[in-house]
Parts: sequence; C-alpha cells; structure tokens
Amino acid sequence: MARNKEFDPEVALQKALELFWERGYEATSMADLVEHLGIARASIYGTFGGKRELYLKALERYLGQRNIVEPLSQPGPALPALRAFLDSYVAECLVDELRRGCMVVNSAVEFGSRDAVVAARVAASWAGLETTLAATLVRARAQGEIPPEKDPYALARFLLVLLQGLRVLGRADPDPRRLRDAVGQAMIAVEI
Repeated sequence: MARNKEFDPEVALQKALELFWERGYEATSMADLVEHLGIARASIYGTFGGKRELYLKALERYLGQRNIVEPLSQPGPALPALRAFLDSYVAECLVDELRRGCMVVNSAVEFGSRDAVVAARVAASWAGLETTLAATLVRARAQGEIPPEKDPYALARFLLVLLQGLRVLGRADPDPRRLRDAVGQAMIAVEI
C-alpha cells in the first residue's frame, strides 16, 4: 500500500521557489532544499525529480504567479499606463529588501544559453512581455499619443532591455535616482 504524502507538494514547491529565487540554482544544494522544505531528500526526488526538475517547476510557478502586464491591456490612454508600468518595476526594485530581483532575469544571467530548457522559458517570458509592450505602443500610436513615425516594435524591444536592466541594477545597486531617471528618459524616447 502506498504511503500518503506527509507534506503538501504545493507548499514545498513555493518554498523551493523562494530559496532558488533568493540564492539561484548553483548556490542551492540538495541539503539546503531538504532543510528549507522540511522534507526528506527521497521525498523531494519522489515528488519533483532531481534538483534541476524542481528548479524548472519553481521557475514555472514564478512565471505563473506574475501577471505584471495586465495594467497595460486596460482601455484608455496607453502612455500613462506604460509610465505606471515602468514605475512599478522601479518600485519593486526599491522594496525588495532581499535584493532577489526577478527570477527570470536571474535565470538568464545564471544559465545563459547553457540550459536549453531554461533559455527557452526565459525567451518565452521576454517575448510575451515584448508583445504586450508592442501592443500598448501600437495603441498609443493609434490614439495619437506618440508620433506616427515611431516604430512600436523597436520601442518595445528597447523597453524590454530597459526593464531587464532595471531588474539587474535593482538587485545589485537599487539607487532610486538612477532607476527613476532611466524610466524618465525612456518615456522621453517614446514620446518624442
């Protein structure tokens, strides 16, 4: 007869996400996971697979918990929504006392292209963000908020790079003036 799990896999996965997000993949040992999750190594393997599989599940959970682009898809003027969205990135950087940054950016920096699965998930996340930014800028152009000669797709790529840079700086040195000035200059580039 199979034994019942003595732990909640969803709670354990959330704890694993938090540990990987704070420390990264390489700096998190299996012993760290056992201690932090409060479950036996065999239970981790039996429920999630190895450390890599657990990391991938934690990354998926992180991606599923974040619906950061919803404010951009609301009706109405696009540029104020875009500014509020960019400001929200700065605000998140400034309140992140643990300086965890963004797990997607952290994964990109830690893994680069060494792991095709992680790289694909990072690329898909960034592609979704870029698409949402482009749609917002297309709407802004259609509503006369930005000049007609502006390329919304090029601007979306620019803003994607800016946002990821904000996340890196927010993790390493979240100087409010630097982050806010970057957003201000980005809005000038979009509007002029």
